Amino acid sequence: MANYVKRAGLDVSADLAALVENEILLGVSPDDFWAGYAAILRDLVPLNKALIEKRDELQRQIDDWFRGQNGRDFDVAASKKFLTDIGYLQAEPAPFEIHVKNVDPEIATIAGPQLVVPVMNARFALNAANARWGSLYDALYGTDAISGAPNGSGYDAERGAQVVSWARAHLDAVAPLAQGSWADVTKLDAGETLAVLVGDTPTSLADDNHYVGYRDNGDVMLRVNGLLIHICIDPNSPIGATDAASIADIRLESALTAIQDCEDSVAAVDAEDKCVVYANWLGLMRADLSESFEKGGKTITRQLNDDVTYVGRDGEQVTHPGRALMLVRNVGHLMTNSAVLMDGEETPEGIMDAVITVAAAMHDLQKTDGIRNSRSGSVYVVKPKMHGPEEVAFSNTLYARVEDMLGLPRNTVKLGIMDEERRTSVNLAACIAEVKSRCVFINTGFLDRTGDEIHTMMYAGPVIPRGQMASSGWLGAYENGNVDTGLAAGLIGQAQIGKGMWAKPDDMAEMLKVKIGHPKSGATTAWVPSPTAATLHATHYHHVNVADVQKTLMDREKASKDALLTPPIMMSHDLSPEQITRELDNACQSILGYVVRWVDQGVGCSKVPDIDDVPLMEDRATLRISSQYLANWIEHGICTQNDVEQAFKRMAPKVDAQNANDPNYRAMAPAFTGEAFNAARALVFEGIGQPSGYTEPLLYAARLRVKAAQS
Repeated sequence: MANYVKRAGLDVSADLAALVENEILLGVSPDDFWAGYAAILRDLVPLNKALIEKRDELQRQIDDWFRGQNGRDFDVAASKKFLTDIGYLQAEPAPFEIHVKNVDPEIATIAGPQLVVPVMNARFALNAANARWGSLYDALYGTDAISGAPNGSGYDAERGAQVVSWARAHLDAVAPLAQGSWADVTKLDAGETLAVLVGDTPTSLADDNHYVGYRDNGDVMLRVNGLLIHICIDPNSPIGATDAASIADIRLESALTAIQDCEDSVAAVDAEDKCVVYANWLGLMRADLSESFEKGGKTITRQLNDDVTYVGRDGEQVTHPGRALMLVRNVGHLMTNSAVLMDGEETPEGIMDAVITVAAAMHDLQKTDGIRNSRSGSVYVVKPKMHGPEEVAFSNTLYARVEDMLGLPRNTVKLGIMDEERRTSVNLAACIAEVKSRCVFINTGFLDRTGDEIHTMMYAGPVIPRGQMASSGWLGAYENGNVDTGLAAGLIGQAQIGKGMWAKPDDMAEMLKVKIGHPKSGATTAWVPSPTAATLHATHYHHVNVADVQKTLMDREKASKDALLTPPIMMSHDLSPEQITRELDNACQSILGYVVRWVDQGVGCSKVPDIDDVPLMEDRATLRISSQYLANWIEHGICTQNDVEQAFKRMAPKVDAQNANDPNYRAMAPAFTGEAFNAARALVFEGIGQPSGYTEPLLYAARLRVKAAQS
């Protein structure tokens, strides 16, 4: 039970108050801060509640309308008229373009990978921040990106030769020489120009603009499509000593940006948890966060990397960021938290995140040198789970109020709109228009968006099997429509257009084949699950000039709104009992594998083995689609509640076995009780009644009960 102190009429967790007052506040007195926070709550909590109530009322009307269709085939024209009549579907705004000032180039003008990481875990947070640079040699050597695997525990020279061959072929493709191949380079002489020897033949780069500078030890700096490539020269290293040109490594500018997440990838349910979240974000903004851990019998301390320096072609020293530009993902409008009480009631967690994460970012804003995050003087907030333009407008008001209370210039806070809710997708242009002076990011996310699609259209009919979703018409319209809308709104040169996560962190060969589709789609960034994945995905942005792609897409036929509004339902089905059982087992195993760690251990994002023991990087979005999928099939008679009960009982022993090596794990079978198992069941059997199909209310409640029992 939290201890509270009185602040401006609020009851504030004593630990949170101490963190804010003793460490976070900069240039704002505690009295002014709490008075401003209290005023924001008094004014905006009623509006926040009204927006949530509107979600519920719209959903009630949609449910009633589809119940009244009596099994008739879906009629998109009738559905559009109905959605327009109730205010769900709004008119397109007049043509406009965003105008956002002081945006860092990593967001505005350079395309590259993006990491999403739970900020609650300091080690992961630091790894993500430091993933701006990564070794291509290491990324290839230690993954399946090239065939085979290292032989033995020491260095495998044959594997190393494969790595070097792949990397040199990549340079041939993206920064070719005028003559010959990078594989045959014997010397690099860097200065005002780059002189290259291939064997005994002098040559140069085919495009001299790729060369940008050098380091005093002879290292060479190239740039391809805005991303730096650092060719490391070291004749004394084990790799460089065997290389004709003494090339020891090729380091790539990898994760240009990283979202430090307070939301879907964390399990932060109370003041204790939120203090960890805020302290880590503060440490990143102050640049003093560190984490020590044991590895190989040694204590390793991780902290933020320094900047990278090199000499430009003009002889002047260049300082380049050594870390990803960090955004912070605040929580959405739905959840409340007990860390701050007003009139004895919990207050919105999203408002708390807004006030405290922006206040912490002031430590970065006041810097003029050293380790900095935004060199342009901005704070980047990604705001998820907003439904439609009114909710985006509310966020605009919220962050304006935060700027005022902290004494920041208007639009210091930049916003990212996560296009992962159906009412946002169908009104995306109007959503962007509400924050046209702040908008620096839009994205698509298959899992959350599919979960909301199923929940919103629950009574339209049974949804197609999950494996068919990726090729369904609505999803293609969603992915293309997001890019179309972003380009029309002038995001080119000002903001990111993003695509979703690669969920298989151990399958890099497949990622290299598939994920190049994201820059080819016109997206300037896409999510990756690890620093290694970021380095490999960076190679895609060498091959694809996203700015050129975007220009070609400006004139294409825009994605169909009718297709976007047509739900992925089956009017009839020929699924066999075996197929249905497989679907149920897949979904129940996925739910249990994630929920048991979230509820029992407070792990919000991790590699969760699927039913075939393939590790998948999962967060609450996975849970949302799985639970709504099963709830829909029960509702429409594809399966029964008992069928799902039996699937949970079949899958619990499997999940237990997958976690057998975890000493902190508590088995679910054979008792099939406990908070985690019960929460998993509730997510399905109470899924239709959950607001927007979200998992947070049930998960928070279960986790709080577990924490209370452990205290």
